[in-house]
Amino acid sequence: MSYYRNYGSPAPADTGRPIFALLKSWAAGLVVLLLTSYLQTAYFYGAFATPERLESFVNVLWLVHLPNAVCVALSVWVSARVHAEPHRESAVQHMSAAFAVPVAAQLVAFALSAGLPWRNLGVLSVLMSLAVLVVGCVAGYAAERLREQD
Repeated sequence: MSYYRNYGSPAPADTGRPIFALLKSWAAGLVVLLLTSYLQTAYFYGAFATPERLESFVNVLWLVHLPNAVCVALSVWVSARVHAEPHRESAVQHMSAAFAVPVAAQLVAFALSAGLPWRNLGVLSVLMSLAVLVVGCVAGYAAERLREQD
């Protein structure tokens, strides 16, 4: 009897489980963050970020922190775009899908840097890293929201 009842009507949309949608967006964001960070370290720093250029704060801002913010923004944008449609309705789920990878990467970087004896994490470096994280997250999420409105 159930066969005839559903015959001719479209199948209901499979919403899936929210954890799988989160894992998929986190995986995509992690791949993008790792790829862009590798490209930045391997090609950009070698060509532009020479020790002579990194003596002033303005050059460090343009040559180190701005590219880091771009990497974070791309990661957030891709994570948010990959997040599945039925789960995007929840702001908490969608923001956790978008922001979890860069925040986790920042926490890992702080944990690894704090354990190194030759690496002194000053207040300014921690604040700049957090500012890069916030700017990248806001820019990536804003780009995703603008793309969604189209």
